Formats: sequence, C-alpha cells, structure tokens
Amino acid sequence: MDFNIGTSSGSRNQRKTTPRRGGGGLAGWLMTAVAPFGENEEHAMDQALVELGLGDARLIRGEGAMLPMGFEPGTPQDLPMGSLVECHLSKATVNGTGIASAGIAWALCTTPEGDECAIVSSMSHQGSMEECEAELRRNLQRKLGNRDLELRKNDEGTAMFECAVDEIEAQEGFHGVVLAALILPNSLNLGGSSGPTRSRNRGVSSIGGSLGGPTGLGGSGKSDFGF
Repeated sequence: MDFNIGTSSGSRNQRKTTPRRGGGGLAGWLMTAVAPFGENEEHAMDQALVELGLGDARLIRGEGAMLPMGFEPGTPQDLPMGSLVECHLSKATVNGTGIASAGIAWALCTTPEGDECAIVSSMSHQGSMEECEAELRRNLQRKLGNRDLELRKNDEGTAMFECAVDEIEAQEGFHGVVLAALILPNSLNLGGSSGPTRSRNRGVSSIGGSLGGPTGLGGSGKSDFGF
C-alpha cells in the first residue's frame, strides 16, 4: 500500500494545521499531547488535556465518522474558559513499561451524488507511532469505502487529507497518556438537519430529509484514496 498521501504526522507535539479557508465554513484543527509523568492515569490525562489547550473547556466527545457539514482545516485558537467544545479524541496509556501511540485523521471527500463532506478516523495502539499511523490510514480508507466516498484533491492533485500521530514511552513509577485530537470549537452551532440526506437504495440526494436508505447497506469497499 502507498501511504505517501496527505500530510505526514511529523514530530511530537507539532501542531498539524492548514490555514483557514474563506467561505464561512466550520474550522477545526489537529493536535497531539504527551503526559509521561502522571501520579495516576487521571492525573496524566488532565495534564495532556491542558497541553492540548482543552484544560479549561467542557468537552463533548464526538463519535461516528462524519464531520459536520462545512468542515474545513483551521488554525489553533485559544478557547474561552468554560466553553463547550466538541472533539474527536484518541487516547493511549502506559504504566511503568512499554510504549503506546494515538492518532487521528480527517479527509475531505465527495459522495457519488456530488455532495462535499468530511470524515474523521482515530486510532490508539500499544506500539510505535509508525504502526499506529499505518493502521489509522487503513481505517480511514475503509470508512471511505463503506460510504462510497471519493477523496477530494486540491488544484495540485494532492489528496485533501491530514493526520496527527504521537507516541509515549513509559517512565518507571509513572502513568503516561498520549492524546491525539481533532478540535471543533464551533461545531455545536452547525450540523443540524440542513445537510444532504443520502438515499443509498435509490442513489439520490435530497436536502432536509429525515430518512436515508435502508440500514445495513455496506459500501463497495473501494475509494479514491490512492492505495
């Protein structure tokens, strides 16, 4: 498989961002944090959240693959104390020995009907960040295939995809946590019923519908991901 797609996860604690585009979309950004010297797991987790810039926020953990309509990559910003923030979070832990890694990725894509959307995938792994990133990319490919989505490309033909992966090495006598997060500070104001609804049994797209196609319909397993 060719994993030379999108942006590399890079070095530890480096902020993974792309400048915000115009058009009034919903901006989000990727970040990682490592906290190797916790007195217990809860202590290490809190340290990592502070390092991510989420220590003073009230968090709603996002679930599912689909991101809110209008998502676009943005630059990190300070969050007001007590603010309500959605984040997709990957967490891995160590205790005294071993290494662990966590990663998260987003991809901009289109449906067969031509609707633009974005998905997210996360991965935690009791091993190296290289192994974690490889499996993270495979899972993102699977999510694209399950939904019959095609990866969008920019004017240079580069896949509109980004991931952030980090690794923690255990310290004797301490608990450690590594986090990777996609932070969506304004998503709770968007993503309601105004997005397109896919009817997979008929292959059409509508606006504001309440029912999609029948449940249990898988995708083709193929996607324009370059693998």
